[in-house]
Amino acid sequence: MRPRTRAVDLSIVETPPRAEMRLSVEALAAAAGISRAAVARLVRLGLVEPAAPDASEFTARTAAQLRRMLRLHGDLGVNLTGAAIIVDLLERLERVEAELARLRQRS
Repeated sequence: MRPRTRAVDLSIVETPPRAEMRLSVEALAAAAGISRAAVARLVRLGLVEPAAPDASEFTARTAAQLRRMLRLHGDLGVNLTGAAIIVDLLERLERVEAELARLRQRS
């Protein structure tokens, strides 16, 4: 006889956005160690997104993502588009791992 298994919902629960510090273009550029023009170029390419459409402010999370992208670009030679994809996938993986850890603690 097979042991009974309990169904586990592995869907990721989206949490509402938290209030987060906002950065100007200048502050984001300084945090990432790049020029304002480079930030503007990354925004035009869609690799960095402002906090809201048609806004000129960015979240602290965006600054962390940008620093991670630039590290991949500088250290491993990954092009910036590839680095943006990698950062997005890493963040998704981190959310899945956190959700799994939370589910394991509940059982």
